[in-house]
Amino acid sequence: MDEQPAIAEAAGLAAPDRGRGTVGAYLKNNMRQYGMLLALVAIMVFFQIMTDGTLMKPVNLTNLFLQNSYIVIMALGMLLVIVSGHIDLSVGSVVGFIGGLAAVMIVQWHWPVILALPVCLIIGTLVGAAQGYWIAYWRIPSFIVTLAGMLVFRGATLWLLNGQSVGPFPRGFQALSTGFVPDIFPWVAPMLGLARLNALAFLLGLITAGAILMLAWRNRARAAAHGMADEPFGVFLGKNVLIAVAIAYIAWLLATYRGLPNVLITMAVLIVAYMFVTNSTTTGRRIYAIGGNEKAAKLSGINTERLVFLGFANMGFLAALAGLIFAARLNTATPKAGFSFELDVIAAVFIGGASMSGGVGTIVGAVVGAFIMGVMNNGMSILGIGIDYQQMIKGLVLLAAVIFDVYNKSKSH
Repeated sequence: MDEQPAIAEAAGLAAPDRGRGTVGAYLKNNMRQYGMLLALVAIMVFFQIMTDGTLMKPVNLTNLFLQNSYIVIMALGMLLVIVSGHIDLSVGSVVGFIGGLAAVMIVQWHWPVILALPVCLIIGTLVGAAQGYWIAYWRIPSFIVTLAGMLVFRGATLWLLNGQSVGPFPRGFQALSTGFVPDIFPWVAPMLGLARLNALAFLLGLITAGAILMLAWRNRARAAAHGMADEPFGVFLGKNVLIAVAIAYIAWLLATYRGLPNVLITMAVLIVAYMFVTNSTTTGRRIYAIGGNEKAAKLSGINTERLVFLGFANMGFLAALAGLIFAARLNTATPKAGFSFELDVIAAVFIGGASMSGGVGTIVGAVVGAFIMGVMNNGMSILGIGIDYQQMIKGLVLLAAVIFDVYNKSKSH
């Protein structure tokens, strides 16, 4: 039995022509995809004006990446969990537990960093796998299993740290979050008459922007060859040129400060890897099929239990990585680390266009959703808005995103 049509149908991918030829019709039918990206741009412009240009200053831009790196990293895994029709409430507690475990290993037991890091990542993966086992093979609702996990690992963190903060970490561990890629072209800045310029950072930004344009052009040509290119050329060109220019501009801003943070490189590698998995592999299409219609996916020959299990194991791995990065940024492990992170991660995925019922969502959307939350937090903090109002505003933004999703779905039907 050919599983590809079944997968496409289950995932809702076998859609009719979506407004081919007219820009307005295309944008209207793809509002979910472009709406949040436009919202991010609008929010950034708003706070750039309201903060008198502080938002896009190199030092603040660097802090924005450092502050939101762990949310972005976990959003990648949470997207796959939500797309498959589940949810994980334990990620914040796992962040705190793994950060505490790293602190005990490195600070108290004097383990070398190079040994403690892989051990922590393996334990985080096992935590996710243990939860995924009960969800996938015993059919226990993910909400219940991960709620239990949230309580268990919050308590485990308190026990592990004995209710106290543990630190500081050695410089090698801190470099996970606060380190920067060194410049191998130090002679460029004096040659251009600049006080500071990390030429390598700007060069990598230009290479990334060029690669995005090249890959987008190649993918469009390949889709056109199979009669599948329904995106108007004007939309395609404008979108990719704007993305490339934005990347080059951000790279320039970062290059004039301290260069590219190590954690930004980590995020970029993970984003590219997960985009490849979701867009270009059979496994990625099968995950969407499970969320779209699990029974149809199973009838088409997909091992739904194994993919759900792997999805939660992957979430545990990314939560562990986020926990290490967060602990490195604070330079200490605290019993309250990771508190309410699960809410920010889940909100980022839903704001980025994922559907509550599963089967819909993109890696880019999850990243955009995470940065919408991050820019709002950063901008409101600069403006001196209290944490009480910040929480209420973020809640209303999440509600608006879900209402937007439900409205679009009702229109399509």
